[in-house]
Amino acid sequence: MADFNTYFLMNADEVILYVKEKTAFFDKDAELSCTEIGDGNLNYVFRVIDEQSGKSLIVKQAGDTARISDEFKLSTNRIRIESNVLKLQGELAPGLVPDVYLFDDVMNCCVMEDLSDHTILRTALNEGRIFPKLADDMTTFMVNTLLLTSDVVMEHKAKKALVQDYINPELCEISEDLVYSEPFTDHNSRNDLFPPNKEWIEENIYGDDQLRFEAAKLKFAFMTNAQALVHGDLHSGSVFVKDDSTKVIDPEFAFYGPMGYDVGNVVANLMFAWSRAHVINADEKYVSWLEETIEDTVNLFAEKFLASWNENVTEVMAKEQGFDRWYLDSVLKDTASVTGMEMIRRIAGLAKVKDLTTIADEKQRVTAERICLSAAKQFILESGGFKTGEQFLKVLKDSASSHNMR
Repeated sequence: MADFNTYFLMNADEVILYVKEKTAFFDKDAELSCTEIGDGNLNYVFRVIDEQSGKSLIVKQAGDTARISDEFKLSTNRIRIESNVLKLQGELAPGLVPDVYLFDDVMNCCVMEDLSDHTILRTALNEGRIFPKLADDMTTFMVNTLLLTSDVVMEHKAKKALVQDYINPELCEISEDLVYSEPFTDHNSRNDLFPPNKEWIEENIYGDDQLRFEAAKLKFAFMTNAQALVHGDLHSGSVFVKDDSTKVIDPEFAFYGPMGYDVGNVVANLMFAWSRAHVINADEKYVSWLEETIEDTVNLFAEKFLASWNENVTEVMAKEQGFDRWYLDSVLKDTASVTGMEMIRRIAGLAKVKDLTTIADEKQRVTAERICLSAAKQFILESGGFKTGEQFLKVLKDSASSHNMR
């Protein structure tokens, strides 16, 4: 029988024994089955189910290397961060994250609510599905988890203690490399470029000195701006959805960083979905909903941010007239920059998105990538000029027009 007092990577059979020993979730005589369902880059994810009752849960275990590449050596501490952040986010944004049942610091496991009745947002978007609550839920999640963990609201020493608790050097290094360095330099030849776009990317991304200069500045802002407890990987693969529910998952990259990093990631991934829909001539109703969702993600975030500021601000100097709007404008500037960085790194870097890679027609994929990359450059180079969702969307649509689609 497995001994769970010393760390090892479990297989499906061992996970069943683990769940029976460590939790009281299932009846003692339940006949359980277990399947490894993880499709991410880092961890091992198991679904355990009692087929008779239908009850189920998820066991997520951290390994000491990334599944995407053995080159990434990682501390298993990330599962502690994820478990604790999910609990905190559940308090700040109730109903918008899965429940955590158990964190085990020996086996480096988190046992949590099963969301199998939901769909991964990226998959749903690639299928052209519409979720009317998405922008409202995501903006509530971001405002509550970002503003309420910042110096504007928190007592300063308590906030600094959280900064210390959520230092996350290994996973931050992945972002520093894959988002802020390699897509602009390809210094270790790890980038994976779509061959028909390789020359275009080398000329327009690698060869743009001003763009690379801005990327360098943004990298150091990412490394030094401990503004709020950010999710750190808030793309459409980190969100589960169904018609009446939105759940944010996988905050293992969480650390104290710039708020705009989360908001920009959400906007960028909606833009990937739009670019795909645009080039494959998707249903107009779906495209219109995507456009509204992009606009609403920015506009509702700003509206809720200012309302929450007025309700929750405690820092005396933050109450100075006009400071709230100045602060929000800085977050929106960061949002634009990160939108651009995410769009570039998912095309010119190592980690791709299925929104684009599953476009079967070569010319359509080339066009979709260039729409995203051209828009991304404008977001980075002109980041201070974006205050509304309409301004964000206009850049994307103008980029599409310039590449002669439709």
